[in-house]
Amino acid sequence: MTAAIRALLGGAVVATALVLAIATSAATQTICTGTLDPGTYQRLIVPAGATCIGDGPVTINGGLYIEAEATFVLGSEENPVPTGVINGGVHATNAMNVQIHFTTINGGIEIRGGSGPFGGPFDVTWNTIEDSAINGGVTIDGYNGFWMGFIRNHVNGTVNLNNNVLVDDDGNEYVTNTINGRLNCAGNVPAPQIGDSEGSPNQVNGKKTGQCVGV
Repeated sequence: MTAAIRALLGGAVVATALVLAIATSAATQTICTGTLDPGTYQRLIVPAGATCIGDGPVTINGGLYIEAEATFVLGSEENPVPTGVINGGVHATNAMNVQIHFTTINGGIEIRGGSGPFGGPFDVTWNTIEDSAINGGVTIDGYNGFWMGFIRNHVNGTVNLNNNVLVDDDGNEYVTNTINGRLNCAGNVPAPQIGDSEGSPNQVNGKKTGQCVGV
């Protein structure tokens, strides 16, 4: 993660504290617009433009769905403890920020599109999937933000990281992952790199293709 992003994390704590938690629950889904409290949920939805932030532990049994210009944050790199389990996968379309740390995800990840490099609760936008166990394929395609990282994950499935265009020259850090499948990368700007993560090349049991052949 870049120094600029790390500097913004202090402000993020303040922003989080100011978010009013408004969660409405039904038998099969929870709409999260604020703080995500520890507990068990069925389908969890972050509606368009909303922010949902939690430290866990949580169990989500019906999938996580993040809508356009929305922000979802679970855990942090600075607090290396398990944050929970997401069953049913992670699904995002044109989200602003998708940041997941130390989580078990069953059902894979599909993140498509983004909302631009600036805005939201942190002023700049970034996706990061870090230190997580992912059972199922991963597709992150067309994210347009400030920075993105896919770091220190264990994936049982193929990983497709394509067409992600970042403002930060240190963006698209794909490093230190163990992947039981293929790693396919194309159309990313900047090209996938180790950056300042001080990580190591990805261990891939299938093939590395495209831009990820060298990482």
